[in-house]
Amino acid sequence: MMDLHCHVDLYPDYEKVLNDIDSCGFYVLSVTTVPSAFKGTVILTEKLNSCRTALGLHPQLAHQRHNELPLFDLLCGETRYIGEIGLDGSKGYVEHMEIQLVVLEHILNKCSEFNDKILTIHSLNAVDNVLDLLALYPNAGTPILHWFLGTKKQVDKAIERGCFFSVGPAMIHSNRAKKVISWLPKERVLLETDGPFAKVGGEIQFPSNVIEVMNYLSIHWEISIDCVHNQLRSNLKRLLANTPN
Repeated sequence: MMDLHCHVDLYPDYEKVLNDIDSCGFYVLSVTTVPSAFKGTVILTEKLNSCRTALGLHPQLAHQRHNELPLFDLLCGETRYIGEIGLDGSKGYVEHMEIQLVVLEHILNKCSEFNDKILTIHSLNAVDNVLDLLALYPNAGTPILHWFLGTKKQVDKAIERGCFFSVGPAMIHSNRAKKVISWLPKERVLLETDGPFAKVGGEIQFPSNVIEVMNYLSIHWEISIDCVHNQLRSNLKRLLANTPN
C-alpha cells in the first residue's frame, strides 16, 4: 500500500518512522517543506527501497523561504516528485498570498519543462486559486490534492484537471472531510498520513496507519478490503504512469 504525503524528516523520532516504513513495506512519498531540506531527506531515507523523496516549498513558508527558488530549480531534475507545494488562504497566511502565488507559479512553470512530475499539493482555503493555476500549467505534472477540503463543485473541477486525492486517517475522523471523501471517484483516491502533523486521538500517524483508511473505504464503498487494496494499487500504478483517467 502507500503513504503519498509523509513528512519523514520532521518526525520527532526518525528511527521510529523509518522502522515503520521498513516493516510495513508501503510505498512512501517523503515530502519536504523547503528545497534546502531535500538532500538531507534523501540521505535519511536512502536505505528504504520503497521510499521516495519529494522536492517542496510549503506555502506557509513561501514568504520566508522564496529565496530558495533558485535551489528548487537546481534540484528539480533530481526527482519526479514535487511537494509539498500549493497555497494556503487560512488566517496568518492569506496576508502572504501574493508571494505564495509567485512561488507556486514559478514551481509549476519549472515543472512544465519536464513530462513526468507528480505534485502533492496543499490547497487549504485556496482551492480555486490552485485549480486555476493548474489549468494555466497543464504540463506541470499529475496533481495530488492532499487533505482536500473543497466543495462538490471544486471536486468536479479538480477531476477535470486530472487530479488525484490523497486521504489520511485524520480525515475519516472529520465530518467535513468524510463528506468530501463521499464525492471522490474510487479511481482517483490515494492514501496519505501527513505525519507527524496529522494526529488521531492526539497520536502521531505513521505510514502503517493508512490501514485504518482502507477499512473505512471498504465500508464506504461497500466492497471487501481485498477489493479496496486492488483499487488503490491500480490507482497508484496509474499515477506513476501519469494517466489519471
